[in-house]
Amino acid sequence: MKPASSHKCEQYRSNVDDALLARDAGLIDTQADAGDSFAADVISCLSARHKQLPPKYFYDATGSRLFEEICRTDDYYVTRSETALLRKVAVELAAGIPEGAALVEFGSGESSKSRLLLDAAPQLSTYVPIDISAGALSQASARLARDYPQLSIAPVVADFTGHFHLPVAADGRPRVGFFPGSTIGNFDRDGAVRFLRSARQVLGDRAALLVGADLVKDAATLSAAYDDSQGVTARFNKNLLMRINRDLGGDFDLEAFDHLALWDPVHSRVEMHLVSRKDQIVNAAGHTFAFRSGERLHTENSHKFTIDSFAQLAATAGWSVAKTWISDEPRVAIFRLEHHP
Repeated sequence: MKPASSHKCEQYRSNVDDALLARDAGLIDTQADAGDSFAADVISCLSARHKQLPPKYFYDATGSRLFEEICRTDDYYVTRSETALLRKVAVELAAGIPEGAALVEFGSGESSKSRLLLDAAPQLSTYVPIDISAGALSQASARLARDYPQLSIAPVVADFTGHFHLPVAADGRPRVGFFPGSTIGNFDRDGAVRFLRSARQVLGDRAALLVGADLVKDAATLSAAYDDSQGVTARFNKNLLMRINRDLGGDFDLEAFDHLALWDPVHSRVEMHLVSRKDQIVNAAGHTFAFRSGERLHTENSHKFTIDSFAQLAATAGWSVAKTWISDEPRVAIFRLEHHP
């Protein structure tokens, strides 16, 4: 449940403050004209017969904070289970990291999980966190530089689903990718394959990629995880409308939409929607959009996997599963993928 999308548009960065933080922190910023892309996506997606928006647009500053809050709820087991698993197997994971390697994290956020690897693998020379939010990345990188003075911290501001380049600090070094949080589940199958192929190109030959993935489980557990009893996920979902209001001059009434999370066993995914409570007209980005009562705006998919289905997905993208670690219930998995040209 982190930003991932196969959508054609560039990722939107919410404000100028992020750009200033990126400049001041020495971050590499690969994004350009992303605000125009946000507007273009809102116009095209809300004009479509089946309204939907890429989940990457959840993650303005407020959305990022709300996501971190979701991860601390009792109902959202993914972070808790995966973190416990990482702690348990960190030494094994670190044993597969070469001397002098660069750890490249796609969608690093607060870099909390990567610290478990950094602690277990002192042989790492470089850490490359890649994230969409320059502000969050700047703060996390400053903390990492303080806590790991022997490590070269080389952050990159980017939509990791798009085109970007690794920093010079990673040149000539063995590379190990890190993609936790079951973010791979936010892609559809074709998008997941494209990302895994892109990661293979970014990391280079003979690289490894550590991927966290949520496993199929009972519907009640899955539904609660995406509609928590504290209502944090509902606020997270509706924050997308607040962002449109703020950044694109929208006039969405948040009380006129309900949060909805559904388990779809046919496609092995949890879907998140915003459901219009009435017939209404909404303005945003200089355009007008009609919503019927009960009409859904589809905001996210979170696909769940079996061990076999993930291995097949990885193979399609040119990776092989070298090893799999599985947590206690509720079960999540970490896969070590390898590529040998």
